[in-house]
Amino acid sequence: MRDLTVRRSDPGGGGVRKGCETGRMPVLDPHPKNGQKKLLAVFGAMMAITVIIGIIATIVSP
Repeated sequence: MRDLTVRRSDPGGGGVRKGCETGRMPVLDPHPKNGQKKLLAVFGAMMAITVIIGIIATIVSP
């Protein structure tokens, strides 16, 4: 017979915790470094272009 025991991937094997030890962290850094600023600018430009293309396609469609 094979062992069908489910093993946990948590190496500490701790129980269920309430909350996080580090507290709530922001999704975006309030003061991003230069590399992050460039990445956010590129992402924002990509999203803006996508929205503009969507608006134009909606207006042009019959």
